Amino acid sequence: MNLKLLKTFDTLAECLHFGTAAQRLCLSQPALSKQIRLLEDSLGAPLFERGRHGTTLTAFGRYLHAEAGGLLRQSDAFWLRARQAAQGRIGRLAIGFGLSSIELAPKWVAAFRSRYPDIVIGLDDMSSAEQVAALLSGELQLGFVRLPVPAALRCVALQTDRLALALPASTPDDKAEWTDGALIALLPQRGPGLARQIAHYHEQCCAEPQKVDHYAGDIQTVLALVAAGVGKAIVPMSAQSIAPQQVRLRPLDAADTSWQLGLAWNPALDDRVRDHFVQLVCA
Repeated sequence: MNLKLLKTFDTLAECLHFGTAAQRLCLSQPALSKQIRLLEDSLGAPLFERGRHGTTLTAFGRYLHAEAGGLLRQSDAFWLRARQAAQGRIGRLAIGFGLSSIELAPKWVAAFRSRYPDIVIGLDDMSSAEQVAALLSGELQLGFVRLPVPAALRCVALQTDRLALALPASTPDDKAEWTDGALIALLPQRGPGLARQIAHYHEQCCAEPQKVDHYAGDIQTVLALVAAGVGKAIVPMSAQSIAPQQVRLRPLDAADTSWQLGLAWNPALDDRVRDHFVQLVCA
């Protein structure tokens, strides 16, 4: 049904006066009458009775009037949300984050949600390599990743992270070396960038790779094992924010033990919602 004609009908049904309805709709009375005739012809039944006592609704007109209000309200709500979506004020946002952004990403998401509460946000724990692939394919709109990123993506640097030794807080200083005791590590496939950086650090410090005694599937479990006294681990310094009280982190001093973390996105894909997030972070 033509919503413009339905709006004309609804206004006349409220006023029951052609002159008043025409003024409300900014139409001439002949134009209003023509639109009502078009609607009646398309429906195959009269909507109004015109007589000496004015204009009244027919039984069919009363039925249609009861139905029209809901349809018009739905239409108004649709166009309002469509305009908001076009402005990037409602919609969805898929964001990736990794080990080093375990505190940074939620902080920016919280700031964004306070400004755009109607946007639904999904936050997924992924390695930087997985995020880059998802950004290029359009599966993700934003990613908190290790820098640099491929030339097809844009990014803004946010902070620097570095390798640190996680050890039980009770460990004496003369035993606070990663070569003392068992070594715990995150599964390489869960953090390939971190695994490469640790391997490079091992190459700088000793002739042979250090044997890993225990692997864990997430950084929280790595830290829990350290807290339990199972061994020590090399983790991002940013893990300090989630480390138990029984764990202390000591930065490792060597070449190439630090890296930059940034927010990355795919500029080839137009996305108003994503752009609002980028503007917030860059402000």
